[in-house]
Amino acid sequence: MISVETVRKRYGPLVALDGVDFAVEAGEIVAVLGPNGAGKTTLIEIMEGFQRPDSGRVTVLGTDPYAEGPRLRERVGVMLQECEPEPYLSVTELLELYRGYYRKPRPMAELLDRVGLGDKAGARIRALSGGQRRRLDLAVALVGNPELVFMDEPTTGFDPEARQAAWQVVRDLRDSGTTVVLTTHYLEEAEALADRVVVLVEGGVRAQGPPETIGDRHRAPTRVSFSRLGSVTGDELPVPTCVQGDRWVAITDSPTATLAILTSWAVGRGVELESLSVTRPSLQDTYLELIR
Repeated sequence: MISVETVRKRYGPLVALDGVDFAVEAGEIVAVLGPNGAGKTTLIEIMEGFQRPDSGRVTVLGTDPYAEGPRLRERVGVMLQECEPEPYLSVTELLELYRGYYRKPRPMAELLDRVGLGDKAGARIRALSGGQRRRLDLAVALVGNPELVFMDEPTTGFDPEARQAAWQVVRDLRDSGTTVVLTTHYLEEAEALADRVVVLVEGGVRAQGPPETIGDRHRAPTRVSFSRLGSVTGDELPVPTCVQGDRWVAITDSPTATLAILTSWAVGRGVELESLSVTRPSLQDTYLELIR
């Protein structure tokens, strides 16, 4: 669906993109992550066809997105980070306006239902909440029934319930065969949605792959931790541990065996391992390490 090959882009002395390479396969969700100034917006705008790279090659649906024009636009949906639709139009009026640009737009009822705005069809845009406005932005991106959708910070301003609903919309798009490329600062969003993530740092790709493998998370040692046990000392515990705040922590490459030893010891002593947890580094932990 998308091929990005050794793409570079400068703004005067500022290097926005410095040899970026990656690809997006049909029917997957790819999340582009990175701190502010990493080059995310520039990269997305190049893929959308709003900017031309200084060097390198980009193809979207087999064509040059900057040169292709309307034929490509009809197959691609774009959810911008900020939109300013006419505030005095109703939701339905705005969507009818955009539906008129496409030969085979989505049916209005399906569009409203998909983004959860059925009860706001007749409301003026100026009366919508911030979260409802973002739902409307998503509806505009989906008007043309696109094969590929770009979403820039899609759930900014959403409350937790609305964010979960929006995530389900994105999953449904993927399940129906639509390819999705999104940027987000919510790492739990990337972990919940993305088949693959691409981490940009200072204009280059620092890491890419499935969320669970970024930074070799899947190979990282496991932390087995539990609340400290009164007067019990580390020497009395059956496995090597360290103290972190009010918790004992064991770092292990064999979490099953470590748990078995600990729980057997606790049962034999008649004690409870309070707040027992077994974790590997989160995507946030790995991401923060990568951008440092």
